[in-house]
Amino acid sequence: MSGEGLIAEARSVHASVGHARLKELMHRGTEFLGCEVAIMGGAMSWVSERHLVSAISDAGGFGVIACGAMSPELLDTEIAETKARTDRPFGVNLITMHPQLSELIDTCAKHGVGHVVLAGGLPPGGAIERIKASGAKLVCFAPALALARKLMRSGADALVIEGMEAGGHIGPVSTSVLAQEILPNVSKDIPVFVAGGIGRGEAIAAYLEMGAVGVQLGTRFVCANESIAHANFKKAFIRASARDAIPSVQIDPRLPVIPVRALKNREMENFAAKQREVAQKLDEGAIEMAEAQLQIEHYWAGALRRAVIDGDVESGSVMAGQSVGMVNREEPVAAIIRELVDEAAAALESRG
Repeated sequence: MSGEGLIAEARSVHASVGHARLKELMHRGTEFLGCEVAIMGGAMSWVSERHLVSAISDAGGFGVIACGAMSPELLDTEIAETKARTDRPFGVNLITMHPQLSELIDTCAKHGVGHVVLAGGLPPGGAIERIKASGAKLVCFAPALALARKLMRSGADALVIEGMEAGGHIGPVSTSVLAQEILPNVSKDIPVFVAGGIGRGEAIAAYLEMGAVGVQLGTRFVCANESIAHANFKKAFIRASARDAIPSVQIDPRLPVIPVRALKNREMENFAAKQREVAQKLDEGAIEMAEAQLQIEHYWAGALRRAVIDGDVESGSVMAGQSVGMVNREEPVAAIIRELVDEAAAALESRG
């Protein structure tokens, strides 16, 4: 199903007012992304790959490849395979702490990627300049107002504010608080997308009315037909409630461990043991702090792969946002986006 005219095609004359209002509120976002609906796909390692990314873009949204721990060679293949599946715009999410970030930026430039999303902290020196020199638009995550302003001064073209309700790596502040802190202060000057815990269109409408130009959703797309996630992984999502998606616990305060939200299972206990192992290596002087953080990240990448690809939902990491309770069936990406659009339009229509 094409996303062409998705918002404008209301199901009834009554609903068309809401759809028109939605299109108006999303205009800056759709112009920035070059798509029909300002809904970005959250970058989920092993899940946000060629199939799901192209499906989101083809359905009118904006798919984003999760580079994660990929090598430049693997990213090169993933971008090429995604381009072979869609002629719609899509982006690439890069992790700032990746040891080959410079080469990954080159790979994106080689393919003419139009939007690069930087996640995982402030980008190292020169990264922003090199991304923008390639002609790509730069999207950065802003976990606080001060950092939002710093990123704007540094050259970010758009921001994503993601609350702790999200799946995967999370910060300490909720989406609603971040939205109230950041949107009134910067949304007139830069496009801002809201993420974290969004599972229905009514929430999308609310954030748009606060000044956001669009949203980013990850968890909601995991159980799409086009998602390559293992059947066991999808079943875990469909069975789960919001309370099952819990954050990991930091065992040693010296370790720069960013909390990860995932469904409660045996893996959450295994991670505590991994932290103790890495902390011991630090004590022995066997590794430096940067290597310790990299080991933790590689651990998560492996644990997530076991769950997503192999279907081991007990000893693998089932990263999920709290909106997982709103995922109750497997369905096409186009149906998910259509439902979100119609819910948002109906909510705006009801406001008069």
